[in-house]
Amino acid sequence: MGSATREERGRETLKPASAPTWRMSVELPFAPVDSIIRRNAGNLRVSSEATEALTRRIQEQGAERAVGAAERATGDGRKTLMPEDFGVETVPDPDTLELPIAPVDRIARLDIEDYRVSMDARIALASLLEAEADTVAAAAAMLARHAGRRTVKGEDIELYDELGPYFE
Repeated sequence: MGSATREERGRETLKPASAPTWRMSVELPFAPVDSIIRRNAGNLRVSSEATEALTRRIQEQGAERAVGAAERATGDGRKTLMPEDFGVETVPDPDTLELPIAPVDRIARLDIEDYRVSMDARIALASLLEAEADTVAAAAAMLARHAGRRTVKGEDIELYDELGPYFE
C-alpha cells in the first residue's frame, strides 16, 4: 500500500466538503418514503433506487425550505422558526403524517445554525415535504407506466426535475 499512513489514505478518498453528496447525510429513514411512493404507485413495484432518490430529494428540499424560513425569521428578529416561516397557517395533526418529525428537524438544521425549530414548524415542514413527495411519487408512477414498466425506478424520480412543470 506504499508509505502513506491510514489517515493520509483516508483523506485521499474523501470528497470535498462542498460536494452536495458529502454534505447531505441521510437523516430520513427509507421506510416512510417507500410507503409514500407505494401509496402513489398502485400496483407497481418500487425499486430501492427510487426510494433513495426520493429520500435525497426530500432532504434537499427540506434543507432549502429551512434556509428560506430562517431568512424570514431573521427578518422578523427571531431565532426560532415558526410554521408561518414555511408559509403554513394551519398545522396538521402529526399522526396523519407518514414522515417522522425528529428526522425532519435534523433535515431542517442541515444548512442553518443557531436557530431553533418549534414543534409546530417541524410538523409544518414535514407536511410540506410529504405533500411534495406525494406529487413526485405520483408523477414517477405515471412515468413508469408510460415507459411500460412495472417498477418505479430512481430515474423516474429524477426525471421529475425536468418534467415537473408538465405535471402541474
